[in-house]
Amino acid sequence: MEQSRRHYQWIWRWHFYAGLIFTPFLLVLAITGAVYLFKAEIEHALYANLYDVTPQSETMPASHMFSAVKEQYPHAVITRYRPADSADRSAEIGITDHDGTAMTVFVDPHTMQIMGTLDDTDRIMDKLEKIHGELMAGTVGDRLVELAACWALILIITGAYLWWPRKRERIWGVVLPRFSKGSRTLVRDLHVVPAAWISAGMFFLIMTGLPWSGFWGTQVQNAATNSGEGYPPSIWVGEAPLSSLKTEDVADVGWSAENLPVPQSVQSAYVSLSIDDVIRIINERGIKPGYDLFIPQEKTGVYTVSVFPPKAQDEVTMHIDQYTGAVLADYRYKDYGPAGKAIALGITLHKGSQFGMINKLIGLAVCIGMVLVIVSGLLLWRKRKHGAPARPAAGVAKGLWALIIMLGILFPLAGASMLIVLIIDQIAKRVRGGFAA
Repeated sequence: MEQSRRHYQWIWRWHFYAGLIFTPFLLVLAITGAVYLFKAEIEHALYANLYDVTPQSETMPASHMFSAVKEQYPHAVITRYRPADSADRSAEIGITDHDGTAMTVFVDPHTMQIMGTLDDTDRIMDKLEKIHGELMAGTVGDRLVELAACWALILIITGAYLWWPRKRERIWGVVLPRFSKGSRTLVRDLHVVPAAWISAGMFFLIMTGLPWSGFWGTQVQNAATNSGEGYPPSIWVGEAPLSSLKTEDVADVGWSAENLPVPQSVQSAYVSLSIDDVIRIINERGIKPGYDLFIPQEKTGVYTVSVFPPKAQDEVTMHIDQYTGAVLADYRYKDYGPAGKAIALGITLHKGSQFGMINKLIGLAVCIGMVLVIVSGLLLWRKRKHGAPARPAAGVAKGLWALIIMLGILFPLAGASMLIVLIIDQIAKRVRGGFAA
């Protein structure tokens, strides 16, 4: 009984401090994630004047639209083309202006009228994505987000231990909140009960978001690639020479394709293909509009086609020789290894696009639940009269050491931070008897 009480105290103490330290980060992730689920809807509302065109029967060739853009921006370099994916949608042409500004020009594909431009750095949802992924703080922010995500897993594990009913017949306070036991009990239940209901969803969102992280995600991606679970060598057609670039350096592609080496076009006396010829090749490969075509900027560059659609099964990454039109790589979901398929599917589920609106609403419910759990946890902390949970007199429980070792192996950043916390706790214990109770 005494040992069980000590275990409970240790778990509660770690849960308390983890929640207190990482609450701000988790709150930002929950709020920005909830908004980002509706990226497509929000962008359409924000940029309707750039997106919407009057449907007509005839669509102009891409080369004509390129000419219209070059006439308007004679010193600009065209870097990207996205054809209209419906009759009432504009086409997008990405350019880099003479001063280095990256912009998107929106063109009516029926009339070639330039509808307007958008500075790529001004896209609101892209900024929101940077806040969600790296707190707008580059590598440091990325590591903080990854650390917060890992500690959120610790919060879920320790929270499940604290929540687990000691009496099997208990319902109130376990799966339903108690409304007649006073404000402190109600706040406690509004923290514990929603957390129990959404814990599986939280765990899923964390695990499907971690592959994007700079440290853990990169290690997993490298392991998948090196083991053949990322992309198979058989996707190459012929003996395409490889460059030192990775596909993520030139295009926004699916997770499994990011480490795909970019082939080089074979230099020869050939003249580069026209944009219309390249689009014809893409159409022959059965790729429908909705893709981004990245234009080669070097003599040895290639055309890169990226289809990063709502459903993982429709992902495509293709490289086309800019002189001969040879398809140097055609990489699709069916070519992914089991790990690559699972992660790609997890990402589209995480973003709320795999199953449409129902997917978004489930994700929104989990995010709202996270906000409720975080806010109620802060209120519960404010209502505590004795500060933090007392430090148990006995040493760290074996189960906690097992958790530290397991997380240290699976998530090195989390393991390292837990060891740092233990060291600080031991120092504090010697100096002033541990953290104040």
